[in-house]
Amino acid sequence: MIKIAIIGAGFMGRTHAQIYAKAQNAGVAALCDKNKALGEQFAQEFQCAYFEEIETLLEQCEADVIDICVPTFLHEEYALIAAKHKKHIFCEKPVTFSVKQLDGMIHAVKQSGRKMFVGQVVRFWPEYVTAKQKYESGELGDLKAVYAARLSEHPAWSEWYKKVENSGGGLLDLHLHDVDYICHLLGKAEYVYAVGQKNEYGCWNHVMSVLSFPGGISASVEGIIEMAKGYPFTMQLRLVGEKKVYDYIMKAGANLEDVGSAKRETRVYEDGITTVLPLDETDAYETELLHFLSCVEQDRESEIICMEDVRNVLCTIEAIRTSLETGEKVKVSYA
Repeated sequence: MIKIAIIGAGFMGRTHAQIYAKAQNAGVAALCDKNKALGEQFAQEFQCAYFEEIETLLEQCEADVIDICVPTFLHEEYALIAAKHKKHIFCEKPVTFSVKQLDGMIHAVKQSGRKMFVGQVVRFWPEYVTAKQKYESGELGDLKAVYAARLSEHPAWSEWYKKVENSGGGLLDLHLHDVDYICHLLGKAEYVYAVGQKNEYGCWNHVMSVLSFPGGISASVEGIIEMAKGYPFTMQLRLVGEKKVYDYIMKAGANLEDVGSAKRETRVYEDGITTVLPLDETDAYETELLHFLSCVEQDRESEIICMEDVRNVLCTIEAIRTSLETGEKVKVSYA
């Protein structure tokens, strides 16, 4: 049985705990959160130990995995502590703010001899998995155009989220999802060009990026995290192939908190015929965490996402940020 210690009793921490509670090979052993009232309520609900400080948790509680579900600016600190204590790590995205910080985390994990995974969940989202399968099988033919979008009103979870030094803003917290998927689909981007707007706190919350890949394929990626209040959380993916077009759209409740009632539809267009694909209601967060647990249990590397992938995507995001700030086309550096 893999013993999990969750750091953070918020929405994502609770989402993870609910999944672990159903898992056959894992269980929540402890929670760490500085909010005592929230932490004690969480611990009572999931029947686990509660600690205000991670060092106390690690001294007094046996845990195999540290699952980090706190604000982005705390990820590096908790990951380094977990690595120091030789724990496997699952960290929610965005992993951290810079490639330099990430390199320090990767080094610490390598030194620990344990594994680290980052929750870039779109790689596990059923419609995105299907799109990749159809492309790689040759069913769509050569790709002529790729478009991905993620549109949301500003999250109302907490004031911390609004500032770039806390969350990274829409560029890191929202746009990264689609940039990650496009790189998962097409490989390492060669050049990027981006335009957008910052908010009053310095966050790039309106971003339109073009990613260019070797071989001539380009992808357009749109990310807006300041849609009008009440605008449904929207995800879109369109792969335009020489044989077929794969077109997916989802409109959910505010900030993806009610996926169950979301309107999701995938259509494939070919020679005047439109096929609506059956709805796959697999929970991507559950698929992602169960995959992580199986890799830990079997001591194997993930074939879906590894830390090199995470680093490559953060390199791409840094290039997009440079393009936003300079107005120039930027070559992505992976050094």
